[in-house]
Amino acid sequence: MSKKKLIIFSGAGMSAESGIKTFRDSGGLWEEYKVEDVATLEAWEKNQKLVTEFYNQRRKQVMEAQPNEAHKIIADLQKTFDVTVITQNVDNLHERAGSKNVIHLHGEIVKAQSSIDPSKIYNLKNWEIKIGDTCELGSQLRPYIVWFGEMVPMMEPAIDMVGKADLFTVIGTSLNVYPAAGLVNYTPSAIPKWLVDPGDFNLEHIQNIEHIKETAVNGMKKLQDVLMKLK
Repeated sequence: MSKKKLIIFSGAGMSAESGIKTFRDSGGLWEEYKVEDVATLEAWEKNQKLVTEFYNQRRKQVMEAQPNEAHKIIADLQKTFDVTVITQNVDNLHERAGSKNVIHLHGEIVKAQSSIDPSKIYNLKNWEIKIGDTCELGSQLRPYIVWFGEMVPMMEPAIDMVGKADLFTVIGTSLNVYPAAGLVNYTPSAIPKWLVDPGDFNLEHIQNIEHIKETAVNGMKKLQDVLMKLK
């Protein structure tokens, strides 16, 4: 018998318990930097050194962090379900925990990209991109990040995958960042859905959704028990 398709849609709260700062919470990264200074193409064109250093520090933090128990539970669910993770996060903690099918909507911080040919993407061996590091075309390497105002190239594959879901779980995101937050609208309306997040949300517009008001780790421990009864 084929495994049920379980889609996990994760946001910043997924990695918060690994010590990675979220952008939107109190004390988050946006309080230290203006979005327009570090997370737009205009910022890159204006000050490559500042933008490069911002992401170097984020990359260093990610490489020093470890997957938390929620990441590990999701990877473990692959034994029972056909799991695809769709994440707004740019870290690689899902992969390091063992998840095999991960779609990154907003890019991957452990990779670099040509600044003139977006199809040229490179794995980074360490945390630092330096000014003067170039792709084979001679252009400066930039972070492999989808900045505000840029197209989200993995959105279409994510929408396609969500439409095939048998079970759908949202973890650690406010459902406020579009277009990613709109993914829930592409799920089959009748399937069971869960939101794992300690925040308060109005979910009246989403059919068949249960709110587990917990952090990612505690919430996934609870949800794992529920899911195992639905296999």
